[in-house]
Amino acid sequence: MAPKRPYVAVVGGGIGGLAVAIGLRRQGIEVVVHEQARELAPHRGAGIAIGANGHRALRDLGVAGRLAAAAVEPVRADFRHWRTGRSMVTHALTGMYEERFKAPFWTVERAAVQQALLAELGADRVRLGARCTEVAQTGAGAVLRFADGTETEADAVVGADGIHSAVRDSVFGPDEAVFSGTSGYRALVPMDRLGHIPELAERVLWLWLGPGRHFIAYPVADGAALNFLAVVPDTEWTIESWSTEGDGADLLAAFDGWHPFVTEILAACERPGRWALYDREPRRMWSSGRVTLLGDAAHAMLPHHGQGANQSLEDAVVLAHLLGRAGADEVATALRSYEQLRRPRTRLLQAGSRKNATCFQLPDGAEARARNERLTRLPEDLAWIHGHDALGPLRSAPTPA
Repeated sequence: MAPKRPYVAVVGGGIGGLAVAIGLRRQGIEVVVHEQARELAPHRGAGIAIGANGHRALRDLGVAGRLAAAAVEPVRADFRHWRTGRSMVTHALTGMYEERFKAPFWTVERAAVQQALLAELGADRVRLGARCTEVAQTGAGAVLRFADGTETEADAVVGADGIHSAVRDSVFGPDEAVFSGTSGYRALVPMDRLGHIPELAERVLWLWLGPGRHFIAYPVADGAALNFLAVVPDTEWTIESWSTEGDGADLLAAFDGWHPFVTEILAACERPGRWALYDREPRRMWSSGRVTLLGDAAHAMLPHHGQGANQSLEDAVVLAHLLGRAGADEVATALRSYEQLRRPRTRLLQAGSRKNATCFQLPDGAEARARNERLTRLPEDLAWIHGHDALGPLRSAPTPA
């Protein structure tokens, strides 16, 4: 007789939560996503980069094809000098990148990724307006309690509820945020407002590096909009939220003296979002009994490697495949295996994301020139990130009898 399959409750309906739910369904596992919002509204003004490593996960989930029409494949990454606009280093992102890493590099709206995942999963698998307040483990499973007084039981619980994870706090205790001393402004600007900037006719990942701040921009929505992230020093703005709004005049003033390419994009933005940039120290444990964490709940990182969503997708496919091999009485073992596979890689990415913030914001001089020399070796230096196959270790491991 085949072992009883586990029933899994996922807390959080973001990219990681929806992705792991799809993966579990593809493994034949019953799953429900509990999301505190009353509608799955995406974060405003947000684009993300999907590297080859994230793209492989989307393929495994059967979602890459749904997303292709909305994605942009930039022709190159172009590192520019903050004041002169001089191109310091470029790397091809079409052709050579896909040949090397066996998958494309995409830029895409976060909303499009979320919609593609939801379409694949099915809205009937998501329970909205379900704010989880507590998770309590029992001998045979776990009980989830919600703000409306309801409860549900599951054989396994996945906390994919982000940087302010209620699952993490309930099971492991409060988690202390580490403030970077910087904040990020971001927005989506319609391309028809930017027609006077001729460089934007090309689909490019732009990275403008300067003293104490940096600016990244790339096209999304099949080229209909430009997404930007502008990172500035600020110890006063400490709101760790993606839904707060910044002041456009303050943003423009922060880049006074920068090349017109940057300032004209900023001037075209009406209502930039703004959030204080925090991460967390790498956790010693993600899993306890029948409860585990995924994505930002487990390994929140600064955005300077562009890997937050990619790592959530990697988490999701690994966890789904491991639970797919487990019976209901083998859940705790599967969750420990998931943590052992995923934690070393995400620790390195958390550390690297912190380091990149300083690297991108050096003043002109010897250190910046040395950085630019290192940037010429970027494909080799980042191969361990983009070339990674999250499911590789599982393909070579024997399936339990």
